Amino acid sequence: MSLGQEFAVYSDWRSRLSGCIANFQNWLSENELSDAQTDLRLAQLQERLREDRLNVAFVAEFSRGKSELINAIFFAEFGNRMLPSSAGRTTMCPTELLYDPARPPRVELLPIQTRADNTSVSEYKGFRQEWQIVDLHVESAEAMQDALRHVSETTRVTPEEAAKLGFEVGEGGADVYRVGDDGLVEIPRWRHAVINFPHPLLQQGLVILDTPGLNAIGAEPELTLSLLPNAHAVLFILAADTGVTQSDLAIWKEHIGEGGTNKRGRMVVLNKIDGLWDELKTAAEVEAEIRKQVDSCATILELPARQVFPVSAQKGLVGKINGDADLLARSRLPQLEAALSGELIPAKRDIVRDNTETEFGEVNRRVKGLLDSRLAGLREQLTELTELRGKNKGVVEYMMGKVRAEKDEFEAGLQRYYAVRSVFSTLTNNLFAHLGLDSLRQLTQATRQSMLEATFSKSLSEAMAQFFQGARGALADSNSEISEILAMMEAVYKKFAVEHGLKLGSPTSFSLRRYEKEIGRLEQWCDTHLNTMINLLTHEKKNITQKFFEEVAVQVRRAFEHANKDAEVWLKAIMAPMETQVREHQIQLKRRLESIKRIHQATDTLEDRIAELEGVEQDLLGQMQSLKKVAGEVQQLLEPTPPLRQAA
Repeated sequence: MSLGQEFAVYSDWRSRLSGCIANFQNWLSENELSDAQTDLRLAQLQERLREDRLNVAFVAEFSRGKSELINAIFFAEFGNRMLPSSAGRTTMCPTELLYDPARPPRVELLPIQTRADNTSVSEYKGFRQEWQIVDLHVESAEAMQDALRHVSETTRVTPEEAAKLGFEVGEGGADVYRVGDDGLVEIPRWRHAVINFPHPLLQQGLVILDTPGLNAIGAEPELTLSLLPNAHAVLFILAADTGVTQSDLAIWKEHIGEGGTNKRGRMVVLNKIDGLWDELKTAAEVEAEIRKQVDSCATILELPARQVFPVSAQKGLVGKINGDADLLARSRLPQLEAALSGELIPAKRDIVRDNTETEFGEVNRRVKGLLDSRLAGLREQLTELTELRGKNKGVVEYMMGKVRAEKDEFEAGLQRYYAVRSVFSTLTNNLFAHLGLDSLRQLTQATRQSMLEATFSKSLSEAMAQFFQGARGALADSNSEISEILAMMEAVYKKFAVEHGLKLGSPTSFSLRRYEKEIGRLEQWCDTHLNTMINLLTHEKKNITQKFFEEVAVQVRRAFEHANKDAEVWLKAIMAPMETQVREHQIQLKRRLESIKRIHQATDTLEDRIAELEGVEQDLLGQMQSLKKVAGEVQQLLEPTPPLRQAA
């Protein structure tokens, strides 16, 4: 299947999974087995599935055929080029193609002048009034092409303004912005573009990131700090006639191959192989020349040759539009699409499946444990009442005293539970004292003060290093608190299970390891882009300080914000099973005592009460079977097999 077909199958699987979880949640509500925490977790799970995105980034220097490749892979069925694709620079600013049904089809453009303040692109997305809007008339191909040409627009500014906006101004060379005869520098007109377009793949959650060349990537650090590392696939495009140029290699080393990003989903596309087609050469000679270029690129980029895909995007697009199967096959575009779908879609599905399985599994085990607890309590009541058959009033009184003593013993044990709650609250406060945003804010302020007061480059460098040391220390201290909370809850779970028969299982584990890795990645980026001897000696202290806090510290804050949210969810999840089981056990003891009291007071016959409880037992067994069925529908979709394409 094509990438589009594979993604459609994946989208269908995700929708059915969300629907089954919704059915599970409705079933819990109908059977009065839900609570606020369970509802919240299932609602968040469904929301994540609805908002799930598959991010594919295309990275290349100018004139590598990047926009044409996007057209060929995703938009050939429109019978024309969706994105502008011609000789020279066509995409001047980072461009996201996505679909948000809450907004009409349009192109949103953020002016380049917004770089002059201290606000990132992601923050500007919350201030839509700052963006220029161009309507996208999807019923007309020509109107769409006119609207999309805006991403190619440039403006001319003074060299001073260009430098202020982050563009390197120099003399000669293609990798700098040059001063023209009019004394001005041509720079992109827009800082960022978002194209909201109701394409079937975009409607299903595909997000395409089209990035301009090296200068624009370097001038917009959010690309390399956030967007590119978080992309599920990055396609790096080279030209077959030039191979790996110096600027290509700079992009690869700094931002893709060695930029601290995961290499899974990273592919190299050797485009424009039709330039090597030669009617005076045999097919074997052309193939040998293409293979030579592939091997050369793989060697320079230090990749296996199988990760380099020679294609002709232009011929592939023409072949698709004209229905020319031979030309399409010769373009080799299908091989790239097959590799992309074969690696990207299954990897993305595995991530979604694992996350859903963990979250749903905990909720399902908790509900099952609740039903098991109810059944055990009910059967204990039945056993007690059955043993009263033919017994005199004294035996009934003895049994009532026994249950009352058990109830008193449990309620005395509740004091230990309340003590645990108190200790848990203290440990939680300790955790957020290390992990909370207040401590990070203090660290950030102290670092800013140190950098502003620094008189030597060494002092500036040490301040940045100490910031990361402080961030790592906060995470390490937080992990210690998490381990203490987990150890305490494991001991309490076991104690209540042994003493009172509560079915608690094991508490949910949690780790901040992913955020430790993220801090390490950001520190590596800082050490290669800001905290270098050349930068410290050639740039003003004020500029380095500003860039550090605008670009690096902002990303560290985001990592801590996500860590805080994850920790809050875990703390609720680890305490909720115990709260539920304690409450349920109290109810069961009260019911047992009430049953025996009613029989002792002759307000109810023994046989009637036994029959009533046997009916409740059958209802409970029916609920357990029903739970198994409704949860099984979700679990069946979470099975690693059958393959994705068979699940449609």
